[in-house]
Amino acid sequence: MTLHAASRDALAAAELRLLEVVDGTTGTTAGQSLAKLGEELFAVVSLLSAQPALRRALADNSSDPASREQLLRGLFDGKVADETVQVLTTVVTARWSSPRELVDGVESLARTTLLVRAEREGKLDSVEDEVFRLGRIIAANHELELALSDPAAEPAAKVALVDSLVAGKVDETTKTLVDQLVREPRGQGIVSGLGDLASLAAKRRERSVAYVRSAVELDAAQLDRLETTLTRIYSRPIALHVEVDPSLRGGLLIKIGDEVIDGSVAGRLASLRRDLAG
Repeated sequence: MTLHAASRDALAAAELRLLEVVDGTTGTTAGQSLAKLGEELFAVVSLLSAQPALRRALADNSSDPASREQLLRGLFDGKVADETVQVLTTVVTARWSSPRELVDGVESLARTTLLVRAEREGKLDSVEDEVFRLGRIIAANHELELALSDPAAEPAAKVALVDSLVAGKVDETTKTLVDQLVREPRGQGIVSGLGDLASLAAKRRERSVAYVRSAVELDAAQLDRLETTLTRIYSRPIALHVEVDPSLRGGLLIKIGDEVIDGSVAGRLASLRRDLAG
């Protein structure tokens, strides 16, 4: 998600308000409260995506912020939780660079809410891993990816298809995040969207993500050594996402951000061929 300066400031203010609301949720029902907050924010994303006039009105910087808040409350007071209204009030009274970026901001807040829930419940690692693995499964099945990315398909049918894959196999937070992505992709492909979700979960833990392709399965000791080495090299914690790719013939291919570390046999052979050709 790329935001212009005004929208970045607006999102920062909304995130601060969100964290204040989240801090107020304690006790045995805290997880349920956060789940409801995240789901209601996602519902608002769907509503605003479907109603251009409404999102333009709520993002209209030429209007009085109090008028935008009044419009918001007229729509949502008594229909969603008070915590949801509090967060949305901060959203609509801020200055956004465009109506679309306001919707982007609400979507970001919904995802953050659910990831905070997973973090509090000690499930953030699991959510990150489940989202990443689902992305790999879909990327490896072209027909499945096309079905989930088809803009003409009914959203409910696509959600049902995903549910047939993950029902009872993933955390509730993972399911909610994935269902929303499938239901409301907002121009984003399913595989890239799942990759973004995995990265958000990793960022939540203040870790970078290393995407590792290995010619063979790595055991726990090898994974530990690789994670330790990359953490030392980059001077920050690194989360590993590993997939086996026999086409590499041997070694590893590691991608961190825009940087690629190619220690695979296939990579070295390709480099040698380029050198010989040059």
